[in-house]
Formats: sequence, C-alpha cells, structure tokens
Amino acid sequence: MNFLDILAVVLSAAVSAMGLGGGGVLILYLTFVRDIPQLEAQGINLLFFIPCAITAIFVYAKRKVLHFKIILPMMLGGLAGVAAGSFLLYKIDTKYISMLFACFLIIVGGFSLFGKTKKA
Repeated sequence: MNFLDILAVVLSAAVSAMGLGGGGVLILYLTFVRDIPQLEAQGINLLFFIPCAITAIFVYAKRKVLHFKIILPMMLGGLAGVAAGSFLLYKIDTKYISMLFACFLIIVGGFSLFGKTKKA
C-alpha cells in the first residue's frame, strides 16, 4: 500500500461519511489507477462501505436525526436491489456493467450540478 492508496481511502471515507458517494471515488480510483476489474472494484467498495455505514449510523443516531419509519422501507428496497443486482451480475457482460456505472455517475453528477434544491 502506497501513499496514493491511503489518500484514496481517506478521501473515499470522508466523502462517504458526508453522504456524497465516496464509492464512486473509490471505484474510479481502483479501476483507473490500480487497474482492478470493475466487478472486483465494486466488491471492494461494498466491503469498504460497511464500516463507513456503521459509523454513520452511530453518529446520526447520537444526533437523533434518524427517522426509523423511513429507514426500514429503504432498507427493504435496498435488499431487493441487492438481490436483483446479484442475479443480474452473472447475466450481463462486465463491459456493459462498466458502461452502466459510467452513465449512472454522469446522471447523478448532472442532478447534483443542475438539479433544483429545496429551500429549508
């Protein structure tokens, strides 16, 4: 592990902790800089996400900003998405998965840059 690896992990963790999609940073680093195949990079990202998510849960629970009536349906939807993704993973060529991920990042980035924000 070199300095660039550590920097990528710290940046990904910081961005993840803020809820800004640190997985995108980590996957891009692993695929472009470390030349790790897309599916392996996504697997590493999922493993990396677990401690970040657990830490975020404790922080937000301590601040009392978690709404459990909203969280449960989202968790169930997430689990359904994981099941569907796991099933489709072996049916779709990795080339198309990489293209889908790139399109997803472009769309999310577009919404972040040009989307309307709600006033508090």
